[in-house]
Amino acid sequence: MQYPDRMASSNRGQGGIQQLLAAEQEAQRIVNASRNEKLARLKQAKEEAEKEISEYRAQVEYEFQKKLAESSGDSGANVKRLEKETEAKIHHLKSQATIISQDVVTMLLKHVTTVKN
Repeated sequence: MQYPDRMASSNRGQGGIQQLLAAEQEAQRIVNASRNEKLARLKQAKEEAEKEISEYRAQVEYEFQKKLAESSGDSGANVKRLEKETEAKIHHLKSQATIISQDVVTMLLKHVTTVKN
């Protein structure tokens, strides 16, 4: 014959085991939910970081292209300015040559026609 106290104790033991199993399952569910939330937050953070990177890259590329266009425009202006300066210098040298050429011819004729003893 079994004793009534042992039966009640046995039932309570099985009830405790059932409670422990339920608590363990609940804890596992909470851990899984937390893990999934963490992964979702990491994925969202990665997507936001990639978006910020692409926006920053686009901004830097825009600024680079802008500076490149500005420097190219300056380059064209510099070329035109240098061409004008060169033309002015050539014109100045030609006018100086015209003025001096008669003096040079006279001097050369003088030295060529002068006879030294």
